[in-house]
Amino acid sequence: MRVYTYRVIHEDGSKGEYFEVEHSMSEPALDKHPVTGEKAIKVMSAPNLGIKHTTGGTEKKHDNQNVEKAGFTKYEKDKLTGKYHKTAGKNKNLPSTLNTDTIRKNMG
Repeated sequence: MRVYTYRVIHEDGSKGEYFEVEHSMSEPALDKHPVTGEKAIKVMSAPNLGIKHTTGGTEKKHDNQNVEKAGFTKYEKDKLTGKYHKTAGKNKNLPSTLNTDTIRKNMG
């Protein structure tokens, strides 16, 4: 059973109070308030998904072990030299170090 939100619509067309009703998805939407009998419309709202985002969770997903397990290769930039060093990945055909000049030449 799901909880649905409805809103009363007064005879003059103005909007009234909200109310919630629990019913099955297979049941048709209400068109009247169950107690007062006033006209009502179903209110659409975003679903409440139980997804939590945390910085720690993101960091864990980008962890070198997870990257390798997923079959990706990860390079991290050395701020002093500008070179990229392979920190994760099992593909032996890829170089262990990339130079930014080499990357630009290959892209263009």
